[in-house]
Amino acid sequence: MNFNYKDLGLKVGLEIHQRLDSHKLFCKCPSIMREDEPDSWIRRKLGISYSELGSVDPAARFESLRKREFLYGVYYDNTCEVEADEAPPYPLNEDALEISLTIALMLKMKPIDEVHVMRKIVVDGSNTTGFQRTALVAIGGNESGIETKWGFVRMATLCLEEESAYIVESRPELARYRLDRLGIPLVELATKPDIWHPDQAKEAALKLGRMLRATGRVQRGLGTIRQDINVSIRDGARQEIKGVQDLDLIPEIIRREVQRQVNLIKIRDILRSRGIKEEHLRAPIIDVTNALANSKSHLIRRALARGDKIYGMRVIGFSGIIGREVQPGRRFGTELSDYAKVFGGVKGILHGDELPNYGIDEGDISKVRSELSCEKGDSFILIMGKRESVELAFKSIEERLIYALKGVPNETRRALPDGNTSFLRPMPGSARMYPETDILPVKTGPLIERIGSLPSAPEQVVRRLIDQYNLTEDLAWELFDEGKVLIFEKIAKYNVPTRFLASMLVSMVRSLRREGEPVEKLKEESFDEIARLLGEGKLAKEAVPEVLRALARGDYSSAEDYIKDHHLSMEKLDSLIEDVIRKNSDIVMERGKRAFGMIMGEVMREVRGKIDGAVVSRKVKEKLEEFLQTG
Repeated sequence: MNFNYKDLGLKVGLEIHQRLDSHKLFCKCPSIMREDEPDSWIRRKLGISYSELGSVDPAARFESLRKREFLYGVYYDNTCEVEADEAPPYPLNEDALEISLTIALMLKMKPIDEVHVMRKIVVDGSNTTGFQRTALVAIGGNESGIETKWGFVRMATLCLEEESAYIVESRPELARYRLDRLGIPLVELATKPDIWHPDQAKEAALKLGRMLRATGRVQRGLGTIRQDINVSIRDGARQEIKGVQDLDLIPEIIRREVQRQVNLIKIRDILRSRGIKEEHLRAPIIDVTNALANSKSHLIRRALARGDKIYGMRVIGFSGIIGREVQPGRRFGTELSDYAKVFGGVKGILHGDELPNYGIDEGDISKVRSELSCEKGDSFILIMGKRESVELAFKSIEERLIYALKGVPNETRRALPDGNTSFLRPMPGSARMYPETDILPVKTGPLIERIGSLPSAPEQVVRRLIDQYNLTEDLAWELFDEGKVLIFEKIAKYNVPTRFLASMLVSMVRSLRREGEPVEKLKEESFDEIARLLGEGKLAKEAVPEVLRALARGDYSSAEDYIKDHHLSMEKLDSLIEDVIRKNSDIVMERGKRAFGMIMGEVMREVRGKIDGAVVSRKVKEKLEEFLQTG
């Protein structure tokens, strides 16, 4: 769908979350992610409590309804009692605070004089304490921000906070987390809602990410940076869309969220025109198991066989509404199903707008409508499961149906791979933040004095790479975006074309990654060695991808070891060329020197990666002339 985003009043704000290259924020543990099984697990339950003003955060109430257990995996070398909430936190990591202040100054934000740590209620289990520690470091002004094609985007705040635990498994009754990620310092950079076009959001995220990387003090790799997107339109509501890692997906997520809110507003208007009121939607939950006992539907029969019951609820005036599309491939019924899954842990719902289907025929539908006292214009919802889970699911659906009369609810949503979003939890409220009494405040003045000169802006770095090393603009930006500028400048001293070295660091590594090679295991020393061997003429350019592959796999400890196993002597090269010429002697005599391309191609198929192509070319020309003179 094409929208006039200005007319719709689209407002978008970004929250960039970037891990910093320092030890953990409130202890001395290293900020290292693990992939192996934790050394042990601890079990916890979290409870709900009132804020100091006597109110309860909506997200906290939501989680308390689920009554989940939490398992936390711990490691003996990069987690400690602080992460397990068995010891008080250490003082705030001043190294991480200094990095945060550097970022703030680069964006012309105003650091606050004294940093105070706060507690932010987070009861989804992602923190063992039930809260996340966060600290406001700087605030934005009219001059702090970035320029985009669609206009200036101002910065709002910069916070320093602890990363959450890593989710391993999530079920309605239990969630498992690893504590290796918990406590890694994380800078949260929030913009004001100045973004009014989906593509502007992508450009802003790209430029902010580059600014963060310009410090040279942020972590790199998958998952180290992510974006949350806040989206709203006029007459709609703010949605916080969590965990977007692919910048290319940002515009599509925003476009589809706009489409969703436009369609939810249309649903609201239809319901109002039908005269539907809140009291119409307070309907009882009715057991319709007996009515469907003889259904031929395999779905129904499987549910009954495992001992589930089937419950239904009449939805007055919603005929044609539940099946109405709100996003591509997602209907209003999908929104209801998300609530049922999250709150009740059921597998999904069935509704009147999608039936007959799944083997449920008109006879079954007639029986259900009769049991639920449905009238013309009504729809219904069916859920299969245990009574307790079904009641929680129906309660959440009822509240969501009632909110449809208002329009668009504030929600925290999860980004899906196709650009759609799904309900994650209610939007947190103001009761979720309160002071952290275990950590002393930190004055920022001495740290700002320690910073001195600021890092070069990304555009300055790229211009220097272009001017000094004769790189294309695309190659220079790729080096910057991949965090390879320092290693490139280190190896550029060797007698190797700089554009080849840049391509080796970005294009070749990216290609191998796509093939599934573990390129993250490649060390800077390996690139330096390869560049040196190329400059000395001991390694062919054609061999570089295979050398990188072998080193990434751990087949060889060095490029020189690889060369020893794959080196081709001049004697063997001469012999191979002579064999190829003899085998094709008739064609060579017919074409003369014009046979060079054919001979060169056959030889290179045998020696590619074992010897430099320029050497092969010279040798083929020599052997071809010798043969033509003596033949």
